[in-house]
Amino acid sequence: MIQVKVFDHEHEKDLEKDMNLFLKKIDETKLVDIKYNVAAIQEEEDEQIYCFSAMVIYRK
Repeated sequence: MIQVKVFDHEHEKDLEKDMNLFLKKIDETKLVDIKYNVAAIQEEEDEQIYCFSAMVIYRK
């Protein structure tokens, strides 16, 4: 059965930490793919908000 796990953080280091913790729990041979995305949103005057997200696709 194919499963997905989605991660979403404002800081890339938080995303990296959570993904590494999750990836330790699954068998490397079960990993299918990882999709990564970064979005930047301009808010108010000069403030920019980032969204770092990733989806791990794996077999259960």
